[in-house]
Amino acid sequence: MKVRKNVSRNSVSYAIIESYRDLNGKSTSRIVKSLGNENEIRKQHPNVDPYEWAKKYAHKLTLQKRVESSTIIAKYHPNKQIASGQQRSFNIGYLFLQRLYHQLDLPKVINQIQKKYAIKFDLNDIFAKLIYLRVLEPTSKRNSLIASQSLLEKMNCDQHQLYRALDVLQKESNTIQAQVYNHSLKLIPRQKSILYYDCTNYYFEIEQEDAFRKFGKSKENRPNPIVQMGLFMDASGIPLAFSIFPGKDNEQPSLQKLEKKVLKDFDLNKIIVVTDGGLSSKSNRIYNSFKNRSFITTQSIKKLKRYLKDWCLDPQGWHLKPRDQKIDLSTIDEQAARQQNLIFFKERWIKDDTGFEQHLVVTFSPRYKLYQQTIRERQFERAELKAKHPNSLKGVHQNDPKRFIKETAITKNGEIADKKHYATDLAKKQEEAKYDGFYAICTDLEDDPLELIKVNRNRWEIEETFRIMKGELRGRPVYLQRQERIEAHFLICFMALLLFRILEQKTHQVASFHEIIE
Repeated sequence: MKVRKNVSRNSVSYAIIESYRDLNGKSTSRIVKSLGNENEIRKQHPNVDPYEWAKKYAHKLTLQKRVESSTIIAKYHPNKQIASGQQRSFNIGYLFLQRLYHQLDLPKVINQIQKKYAIKFDLNDIFAKLIYLRVLEPTSKRNSLIASQSLLEKMNCDQHQLYRALDVLQKESNTIQAQVYNHSLKLIPRQKSILYYDCTNYYFEIEQEDAFRKFGKSKENRPNPIVQMGLFMDASGIPLAFSIFPGKDNEQPSLQKLEKKVLKDFDLNKIIVVTDGGLSSKSNRIYNSFKNRSFITTQSIKKLKRYLKDWCLDPQGWHLKPRDQKIDLSTIDEQAARQQNLIFFKERWIKDDTGFEQHLVVTFSPRYKLYQQTIRERQFERAELKAKHPNSLKGVHQNDPKRFIKETAITKNGEIADKKHYATDLAKKQEEAKYDGFYAICTDLEDDPLELIKVNRNRWEIEETFRIMKGELRGRPVYLQRQERIEAHFLICFMALLLFRILEQKTHQVASFHEIIE
């Protein structure tokens, strides 16, 4: 077992992973235990380097597994026999999830759907067990039917009935999402005035696309057809609603489509929609600046007009608090500011050619600057190594070290070279470095810039939500073929995530997914 370190802009988290071979003999890896972020580890183990502690813990688990998997010599009584086919142990941990399932009044919702379609088998039993097993033992639908035999209450259906249930659940997905939201309001407090929206995609182990599963830009950089998911999450970290659309579609229009459904079915009025830069088209910003809707979205400084870009990077006119004295960034002690985790900001209203006004807030963090510099230096070092091996210089993406490599096809005399030359591009590195530490958001709100920054910063929770759905809940890869059943699969993943998030709040635990489930 070894330690996997995940570095994001807001935190550094650790997990213990191990290698294994799947049923096809293919080598892969899985998460054994998520250890949480550095702050959580330091609280539990002060005065210890989190990474070194994680390595020692991984070594301890490795030794423990060796002991558990070692050969055991057992004595058997020659005259005693165990009855064939008799089950002696049962999984009852799912009863905690079952309690939440009933508190959300889901049996009533699903039974109404069963009556609507005149279904003879127990739709509620199938739906509930698929959700429980998606949390406790995520696997394929067919294997879930087998795994349910370990539960105290088994899933009583045939395999063809299970797949038939998926078809029905897909048709009623919107109804289920709306009903669950309404019932959840009685169960837990939900901060529904702020909604976070983001998109991700899921790959399929197929080589050819079809009408639904299309080739597109995979988040995992896989060459497989994908489908995309748009997800709304409230400020409590609880998922609100989702939609599924083809892999090659532009993700920006998906925001308004799902938002219109949420406003209608969930009876929401005054909301603030928070998105990242990839979803912040002008159309989406305008849509969320009418009636009781507002928006907060990240803004790429590089894509601003020249005069705004210069204003953002100008060291003059910064603040630490609203209406305090102005600060010159060129005079601050960046090391001391990093230690205090200070964030400086400046703001202004901007108007485009159509008269659309936005509140531009720019921040500068010395700590974020150091983080970006460290990442770039490592990427540049890798680029120098790759420049010596041109065969590896295909498929450059935004954060790929290969972006620092330039190709020269002519000699110094301007003649066509017999062989292309590759070298690192120092000018590109220096150009990127100008933006280190800077971060910008746009909004139609006039609120305190520090409050706007705080709201936007919590977008990391929806990214973590996608990580849980893809990792711990094994939302991908997906092996179902029909579109209706694929969408039903994601409904089950969504419900499993919802139950887990509620369980997380009800237990008041600051712990990893695996710790809570165990």
